[in-house]
Amino acid sequence: MAKYIDPKCRLCRREGEKLYLKGARCFSPKCPIEKKGAQMPGQHGKKRTRGRISGYGIQLREKQKAKRLYGVLENQFHHYYETAIKTRGNTAEVLVQFLESRLDNICYRLGFTISRSLARQLVTHGNILVDGQKVDVPSFQTKPGMVVSLPDAAAKFDFVAPNLIEKNPPAKWLSRVGTQGKIDRLPTREEIGSDMKTNLIIEFYSR
Repeated sequence: MAKYIDPKCRLCRREGEKLYLKGARCFSPKCPIEKKGAQMPGQHGKKRTRGRISGYGIQLREKQKAKRLYGVLENQFHHYYETAIKTRGNTAEVLVQFLESRLDNICYRLGFTISRSLARQLVTHGNILVDGQKVDVPSFQTKPGMVVSLPDAAAKFDFVAPNLIEKNPPAKWLSRVGTQGKIDRLPTREEIGSDMKTNLIIEFYSR
């Protein structure tokens, strides 16, 4: 299973904004964006300027940002797009729904963890149950009506327990009671809680 293994903070610096990929570190003074601003990575980062970007460049950056937010590599992201254009409905909204329905994202949206990377770790280590069955595939596509839960042992993990105690509310299209969450419906683009411009991503792949 392929995944990005290089420093995640470089991704935020490349996009010039916080993508909140490192959990608690993103909210602390240790965050490189807080220390260095939106300085681009690399030894020549200070000399590189963010001048005028072409239409293609804007679309590319939006696509890259979405990939990095959800922890998806190019082939899989393109597959989501190809499936979205073949599915009835608004292609941009369907694409968002595919990304948001990933099991690792559901765990993050339910408030089990404070970052998608930690949620992915929770899933790959076999600590998530879907309708009572263990699922260890982060890209597993959940559907409305499914119940996602934590075993008792997983609920005691250091990076999980504080979130349950603080009772972080889940996304509006989800519901949670204790260590058990349910997918009530699919989200709309307005409910994803980010400024991701999906129309630019669709334009990029439609070129």
